[in-house]
Amino acid sequence: MEQTDFTEKYEALLFQIPLFRDLPLNIKHLLVDKLDFTVYTIKKNDIVARQHTHCKRLMVLLEGRLRVDSMDASDNEVLIEYIIAPRAFATPYLFKLDTTLPATFKAMEDGVLLTATNESVFRLMSEIPDLLKSFLGVAGNCTKCTDLRLKALSYKNIRSRFVAYLFEYKAENSSVVKIEHNQVELADYLCVTRPALTREINKMMKERLISMKGKTVELLQIAELKRVIL
Repeated sequence: MEQTDFTEKYEALLFQIPLFRDLPLNIKHLLVDKLDFTVYTIKKNDIVARQHTHCKRLMVLLEGRLRVDSMDASDNEVLIEYIIAPRAFATPYLFKLDTTLPATFKAMEDGVLLTATNESVFRLMSEIPDLLKSFLGVAGNCTKCTDLRLKALSYKNIRSRFVAYLFEYKAENSSVVKIEHNQVELADYLCVTRPALTREINKMMKERLISMKGKTVELLQIAELKRVIL
């Protein structure tokens, strides 16, 4: 990683992330003045943060994409998620008693990373209640995402994991799901083989449970699909 300048473009991207997006304009200007941060360019395959190290800085991916993997007890690499810019990540670990990161964050393409010291973040949250409220909301959402991921992996068969994944991304009052992953990425995410996942999806389409085109899935029999994960 190489240090680079903080440009107006990067400032605009920074204020797109949920942590800062809804703050008043005067507070945004204050953040830029008082936050102790550094901006880096990152290259494809760079390790941005490594599992079992301590989270000492707020990390915001301004451009690019990260793959997040965790090594389990058997030293198997398990895909946790993909992070697409602009987005802060590992936020809940910044002020935990145990700040040890549970996963490794690796760049999938060239990008830009902003990091800020936890001391300066904490100082600003102490001074700005709106920022503290925003941080708690983001941290809570991260915990929810982790819970959903673990819930999907708790199912024993491929169909149940895939259906749980679909309902994780399904919007309320909609039968159409826009998923984030292609089938190769999705197989990694669900900890199954790609051929097995493809076979299961084809079976579900033949049974008229779903229709699927690219990353768009239509749930044709929602009640029946819900029974799969009950």
